[in-house]
Amino acid sequence: MQMAAATKQWTLEELHSLPDDGNKYELIRGELFVTPAPTDHHETIAARLARLLDPYVATQGLGFVYRPRAILRREGSEVEPDLMVRQPQPDRRATWDQAPLPLLIVEILSDSTRRRDREHKRDFYLDVGVAEYWIVDPEGRTITSIVRGRDDVVAADRITWSPAGAAAALTVEVADVFG
Repeated sequence: MQMAAATKQWTLEELHSLPDDGNKYELIRGELFVTPAPTDHHETIAARLARLLDPYVATQGLGFVYRPRAILRREGSEVEPDLMVRQPQPDRRATWDQAPLPLLIVEILSDSTRRRDREHKRDFYLDVGVAEYWIVDPEGRTITSIVRGRDDVVAADRITWSPAGAAAALTVEVADVFG
């Protein structure tokens, strides 16, 4: 009988020793994920979404829209979402471990990240307490809003975000995200 080979469990120290070679390296619960540089289309969607979110986030005093290269580090895992909204750290010398928990995280699906974004990252974000997680699907031209304890909302026309602490909700026309 053939036994399954044990999968290597990576550490943050090992993750941080990997080369700066243009790939994105993320660690979720000991599993290493490698993603090639994003496409122009992917980054255009991210830029459009950031442009739509930024004025609202500023007006509502929610913090900043962080992208790219901003990370979420919790429970020995480290991920680099396409976008996240959170308060800035009060101490500029603080580490990623001390960063406030995001109010919103957005991942834009690609062929190389589709399964990871829908499974591994979804579970991780909800488990660490991210308030809301959006999955942007360029092929389906939809945005899925995921909140713990609520059925997923798949939006093809418009999506509404009502974060805690905001005086008003934000409604985004999905077509504006995809151009």
